[in-house]
Amino acid sequence: MPDSPLNNPAFSAALRAVQTRIAAACAAAGRDPASVQLLAVSKTFGPEAVRVAYQAGLLAFGENYIQEAVAKMVALADLPLQWHCIGPIQSNKTRLVAEHFAWAQTVDRLKIAQRLAEQRPAHLPPLQVCLQVNVDGGPTKAGVAPEDLPALARAVRALPRLRLRGLMCIPDPQPDAAAMQAVFARALVLFDALRADWEGPDPEPDTLSMGMSADLEAAIAAGSTLVRIGSALFGARPVKPAAAAPLAGAQDG
Repeated sequence: MPDSPLNNPAFSAALRAVQTRIAAACAAAGRDPASVQLLAVSKTFGPEAVRVAYQAGLLAFGENYIQEAVAKMVALADLPLQWHCIGPIQSNKTRLVAEHFAWAQTVDRLKIAQRLAEQRPAHLPPLQVCLQVNVDGGPTKAGVAPEDLPALARAVRALPRLRLRGLMCIPDPQPDAAAMQAVFARALVLFDALRADWEGPDPEPDTLSMGMSADLEAAIAAGSTLVRIGSALFGARPVKPAAAAPLAGAQDG
């Protein structure tokens, strides 16, 4: 788990460049830049890199590899950080996710949601949950099928210790920005439908997590409220340690 060689000035410059891209994309879409949250994807970078990012003003971090993530949480326990699980969650990893993360962005099966609800410690706030949707229909990809999303959303809403915040997607790259935006737009349609059908006292879903370093402009144009940025902030990732236990593949940042 090597530390990033970045220093404060270098990271701050990278962060300003990403924030400039977000602001420009929002301006082009007629949106307020404050409507888009930046999630720093810190997987494979050590705790010192996260500390540098925190010193630059970031609080929310996305992780994929569970041993790595928990080790960072312990090393950085003095900082008020928010940790997001951003990879497909296996049944044998739900307890660690429920006990250590604030967010689980990639719930795509009721069984996983049920285990997270059962295993979320009572002294912690509800686990914030996004449902991952397979918007481009890849047969081997994670994510609930769009036609199955309403039933899953209703079932997850009924579970204790969870709060359904919205949707997340990781579509395959497209040949150009227009094609990428069109795929992201499918997720917006589903997100709007989820909000339109919302009933009851719970706050409406407010999070549409989509967009990474290479395609954040297309995602923001299509309505993303949270972009997951890794390489544009931290640079090229070190090789993943062989012993790291994945929560997901290398599909973010």
